[in-house]
Amino acid sequence: MSIEHPFSPPDPEQARARRVHASLFRIAERHAATDEQRLRQAHPSVIGPHEAVRLVSFLLSGAAQLDDGEPDVDQADITAALSLVPLVRGELDALEAGLLAMARGRGMTWQEIAFGLGLGTAQAARQRHERLAERSATALD
Repeated sequence: MSIEHPFSPPDPEQARARRVHASLFRIAERHAATDEQRLRQAHPSVIGPHEAVRLVSFLLSGAAQLDDGEPDVDQADITAALSLVPLVRGELDALEAGLLAMARGRGMTWQEIAFGLGLGTAQAARQRHERLAERSATALD
C-alpha cells in the first residue's frame, strides 16, 4: 500500500470503490429509504431471475441463512440458478443500454458517462453503448 501525498496521482480503482459506496448510499437514501420504495421494482409474488440467482448464491456462500424447515440448496437449485444467468446478463445489458440512452437524453456527455462507468474515455463509453445496443438487438431477433 502506497502512502498518499498531495503530489501522487489518484488511484483510479480506489476512487471507483469510494464512488460505488457513495452511489449505493445516495440511491438508498434518496429512493429506497422505506420498504415500499425498495419493493416498488420487485414483483409482489414472483421472484425475478436476478433475485433467484442472487438468493442461491447468498445461501451457498453463507451470506444468507436458511429458515427453519427450508430445504438445503441442492444441485438442482444450483443448476436452475446457472440456467438463469444468461437471462440475467441480457436483462442487465438491456438496463445498461437504456440507462445510457436516458443519460444522453438528459444531456450527459460521453465523458461524464465514461466517468460513471469507470471508463477512461468518451470513446470507450460510446463503444460500450454500441456493443450493448448491438447485443440487445441480436437478443431480440
